Amino acid sequence: MKADAAEADGRTAPPGPGRAARWRRLDPRTYIVTALVLAGVVVTAGVPAGLGVTAALGVAHATLWTVAGAVLVTALGTGVDYVRWRRTGYRVGPERAELRQGLLLVKRRSLPLERIRTVDLTANPLLRVFGLVTVRIGTGEHARDGALELESVARAEGERLRRELLAHPPAPQAPPPDEGTLGSIRPAWVLYAPVSFLSPLLAGASAGGLLQISDWFGAQRDVIGLVARCFRHAPLGWAVAGSAGAALAAGAVGALGVWTEMWWNHRLEREPGGTLRVRRGLFTARSVSVEERRLRGVEVVEPLGVRLLRAARVDAVATGLVHKEARERHVDHRNLLPAAPRAVAHQVAARVLREPVPPTAAPLAAHPAAAGGRRLRRALAAALVPVGLAVVLGPWWAAVCVATVALPVAAALARSAYRALGHRLSGPYLVARSGAVRRSTVALQRSGVIGWTVRQSYVQRRAGLVTLTATTAAGRGRYRVPDAAESEALAFAEEAVPGLLAPFLTPWPPHGP
Repeated sequence: MKADAAEADGRTAPPGPGRAARWRRLDPRTYIVTALVLAGVVVTAGVPAGLGVTAALGVAHATLWTVAGAVLVTALGTGVDYVRWRRTGYRVGPERAELRQGLLLVKRRSLPLERIRTVDLTANPLLRVFGLVTVRIGTGEHARDGALELESVARAEGERLRRELLAHPPAPQAPPPDEGTLGSIRPAWVLYAPVSFLSPLLAGASAGGLLQISDWFGAQRDVIGLVARCFRHAPLGWAVAGSAGAALAAGAVGALGVWTEMWWNHRLEREPGGTLRVRRGLFTARSVSVEERRLRGVEVVEPLGVRLLRAARVDAVATGLVHKEARERHVDHRNLLPAAPRAVAHQVAARVLREPVPPTAAPLAAHPAAAGGRRLRRALAAALVPVGLAVVLGPWWAAVCVATVALPVAAALARSAYRALGHRLSGPYLVARSGAVRRSTVALQRSGVIGWTVRQSYVQRRAGLVTLTATTAAGRGRYRVPDAAESEALAFAEEAVPGLLAPFLTPWPPHGP
């Protein structure tokens, strides 16, 4: 009986060879954290409710009922979490990681160790105060059952689990070790945050939030009136520009805050055994691990605003990373390096790939001029849409103003998109670059390509162009080489992966006599 109790409580050491793995419990401080969280939520919701009933019940009775309700909700929630803690156990055996939980309906889930791809550690500010972390064990599958989540365990226990679950025997003829720090944050990189796409999004959110909060207090008309009075003597164009500028300034400040919280103390490291580890976060500490044997390449991404400052970020192209679910948890396993100077990004990409020269920085083969013409026509067609709306809905001078701004911007973006096009083979990698608003340079292992898709529209056929798409099980799954010369693209695909495309390169049947 004593042995069984010790096993259930998880106070014993890990099993030795030939012994069954022992069940462990989550850290008992987890329900203390739950009590504090519930208390904060109840106070936040109870104070406005208490103020609302003060007039009807009086201050003393309203305070009494509010405090009693807060204590009751906190106690009930803590009790439920205590029961959950008592009924939750986990263990790591020689072949599987298992999680058991539930009171009336006991649920038991397990993952084979050979299928585990990621072990992420996350700790919000409250968990950090108590020295706890949330451990998420993933297999890279999109199903909900493809992951186990332990919340919460001690930080030392989380690190032990991460090392144990990601420990793999070294592959035969492995490359020489290149361990240590591959990249770390620099304070000056925070200047790239205001020019990211996050700034306009936060600008719109701040304007909408201000109107919503003012509406709660019945002051929305006063806020709108205040803005109108500030610009009452200014022309309409200046008023719109001033309002947009103020919103963008608020968005830039918000972007600085978000960047600082996400990337504070960032470090990209290669650990013994071939694991890439990214650690970052100011208030919420995050640790994301990616097995190097699952790595199929890297992607150097240059969004428009960041590219204007000659900067880029580095993403991993790896198998077994669930991007959709990771974004829902505000964790993207692909991000290895935030926006940094372009030269630094290419250097980090080379270190990740264990290459002496970064493949992503090599000169690429240019695409035909017809590809530039296609981009120019599409950009001008898109720019003519707002011009046409201005002609229909506004005075003639409004259409002239819109055309003066939209057409040169469209032409510049089309020229940038054409100059970005390129592809080449660099050792074991095929390299492709494209994009104007989001320029991307991917270095993909040729051995990771499992198929090719050759697409040719009617317009492309007349211009002698094709779009070549490499299919892979890693990253986004498909990486394009758009609008390349037909013969050059087919030769490139055949040279990159010999024999994969050749059986389908049959000539068209001859025409009739």
